[in-house]
Amino acid sequence: MANSPKDTKAEPRVADRWWVEAPPKQRAKEPRPPGPAGSSFFTVAIEFDQESARERLTDSNLKLLQESDPPPGSWGYVQLAETKFPARELERIKQMIALPPYARATVVDCGRTIRVLATGSVIGERIIELTLGETPSLDCWVEGDWVHEELYDHAKAAVRAFRRLLEDYLSPAGIATASA
Repeated sequence: MANSPKDTKAEPRVADRWWVEAPPKQRAKEPRPPGPAGSSFFTVAIEFDQESARERLTDSNLKLLQESDPPPGSWGYVQLAETKFPARELERIKQMIALPPYARATVVDCGRTIRVLATGSVIGERIIELTLGETPSLDCWVEGDWVHEELYDHAKAAVRAFRRLLEDYLSPAGIATASA
């Protein structure tokens, strides 16, 4: 008997069966523009002077203080990035700190943030560092040893604590109390 068209059924293929897992159909990927996360990461280092950073790497606070060499009771300034911290804000911070005559300080301008390094009559013997950025902080060093750290939620609280630490670490009375 000849096969009539009604008698011939197509054999079911394995791929047509419901229990066979098939990989999902994928569309061709469309090209995307570069993401903002990567671009913002690299904009932080634009025009960063790597050579001067390498020279200042060891004992950077001491080297920055020596570079600016402020006289007692006054301020020095070192700029590390091409962009500057707003001058009006910087002057306001200096007024809030009210540097005493026995201390000398250097403002290290990092563009978006600033650091204030204060030392006594002997440059580098005692250093207090105030960092004003995303997380304001204070660090203290005595004869090259890191002895104190504080973190703050607000810059104003950090500046108030900095003024207190100037008295505790750099005043003649504070030094005499610490060595007694």
